Amino acid sequence: MNLELSIVMPCLNEAETLEICIKKAQSFFEKHNVHGEVVIADNGSTDGSQAIAERLNARVVPVPEKGYGNALKGGIKAANGTYIIMGDADDSYDFSSLELFIEKLREGNDLVIGNRFKGGVKKGAMPFLHKYLGNPVLSFIGRLFFNIKIGDFHCGLRGFSKEAFAKMNLNTTGMEFASEMIVKSKLNGLSIVEVPTILHPDGRTRPPHLNTWRDGWRHLRFLLLYSPRWLFLYPAFLLIIVGLILSTILIIKPITFGGIVFDVHTLLYTASSVVVGFQFLAFYALTKIFAVENGLLPKSDRYNKLFKYFNLEKGLLVGFLALAVGIYLSVHGLFAWKATSFSDLKPAETLRIIVPAVFTIMLGLQIILFSFFFSILGLKQKVN
Repeated sequence: MNLELSIVMPCLNEAETLEICIKKAQSFFEKHNVHGEVVIADNGSTDGSQAIAERLNARVVPVPEKGYGNALKGGIKAANGTYIIMGDADDSYDFSSLELFIEKLREGNDLVIGNRFKGGVKKGAMPFLHKYLGNPVLSFIGRLFFNIKIGDFHCGLRGFSKEAFAKMNLNTTGMEFASEMIVKSKLNGLSIVEVPTILHPDGRTRPPHLNTWRDGWRHLRFLLLYSPRWLFLYPAFLLIIVGLILSTILIIKPITFGGIVFDVHTLLYTASSVVVGFQFLAFYALTKIFAVENGLLPKSDRYNKLFKYFNLEKGLLVGFLALAVGIYLSVHGLFAWKATSFSDLKPAETLRIIVPAVFTIMLGLQIILFSFFFSILGLKQKVN
């Protein structure tokens, strides 16, 4: 008879709480007539955790590669169940109450995530910073960046099918593994649902492996790196649009605001904003190509259209036009200087010509170089 469910617990010196977690999981199997197994993904315990698991007939899977993500990946890959439910072995989650998880998985959902804020956080179960700052902020960013309607991004109790796990193609090795699972599920079009779950106080006497600031930053870094739109594209649009508008106004005349005059010196900054904005735009495109071609992000219709709308010829045309404008303005500035017999110039008037000339030349050259690099990266796409 095939196994329906594997309960996978990452383990690193969990001798204090491992037995109660395994017994609760096994009681769930018996009570609800579920044919399952308990898999202990041991990450190098030295406190006898392996012997406890073996005595209770749980299957121990040694995972030598250190890290929360590594331990879980090792245990999940070794699991034999059609469905997987993962959870920490610190007795903070009740493995005897998994009815909602298995019910949602049987309904065909790919990923079922616990929501501790809906189910309840027992007194002392979650540090103040995690409860009121870390989890809410990171969950909000995850919802905003990826349009995922999940209220608790970092609940460690979650279930999924073995088939869905293969589609996720998870790569991270640490605590950010939890965020990657949700993001990759969304990007790959998998169905995600939440169920309420209760978080109990950690049953161990030693400090948890979680490091608040380090692991919080790793989650945030992951969300940023996997959302090039928010990291590069939206800032690019902001810098370019604001820079173009302000530069155009300053080229025509100075701006007076609150008694302060903004003139050609400000023009240097606004023009720089346009160039920096284009660099953000270029990084967005190159990061997107690299991530997709290396399997970090799935291909989408928008990605395929990127190569249809933009090619080397179009890029070179735009780049050389910008370069020509810069050269024209430079020549115009030179003739204006010649008209004064190369005498002293009025900086405010001259810089209104020279600043756009210099930055347009820079922008044109960057567009040309980017076009060549973009086309080189796109060769693989054209071959396919």
